[in-house]
Amino acid sequence: MSTPTTAQQLSEHVEELLAPGGLLPILAAGRPVLRRVAEPYDGQLGDALLERFVAALRTTMRDAPGVGLAAPQVGVPLSIAVVEDRARGPREALEARGRTPLPFQVLINPSYEPEGDTRAAFFEGCLSVPGWQAVVVRSARVRLRGQDEHGHAIDEVFTGWPARIVQHETDHLNGTLYLDVAQARSLATNEAVAELWSQHTPEAAARELGFPLS
Repeated sequence: MSTPTTAQQLSEHVEELLAPGGLLPILAAGRPVLRRVAEPYDGQLGDALLERFVAALRTTMRDAPGVGLAAPQVGVPLSIAVVEDRARGPREALEARGRTPLPFQVLINPSYEPEGDTRAAFFEGCLSVPGWQAVVVRSARVRLRGQDEHGHAIDEVFTGWPARIVQHETDHLNGTLYLDVAQARSLATNEAVAELWSQHTPEAAARELGFPLS
């Protein structure tokens, strides 16, 4: 199936995705739409359809469960993503990751830039690469610009784990999967991470698997 490009094709494609109701299908790595730069959103869906699409992204993200979902992950090549993290888990792990609650937010045409030189390395996963995790070194503080679903400007600084989330989802909109920027030698199954590398930080994995943390 060819990727929809015109506003009419995109609207029809999203209507087809929403027609069955329920969850949207999440595409796995290997689909071309995940490797293309998403088209800037400029009203192609109309307000009512955008609202329905965002609601479906939110439901699908929460069910997965995940902390973010980008439109290309469900086959829609538009620069739209949703993020949310309730930051639940052991206090020590949350503190080590700088993981604080991230309220639900819609990101339209987002872009980010680092704020400062501090970087952090942690295992990261992706709904489009199910079953695997790898360590990614990312900026610990970023400034995100874009719009929300109502067209209001976003200009916000994110730190810690929320910064990681918005970088990951914005990367999706640029055709980048986390594996592209991960430490290749850190790649591990979810089971291996749970059994061997469940420490709050990845120093032990780096030492045993032989990859840098910077």
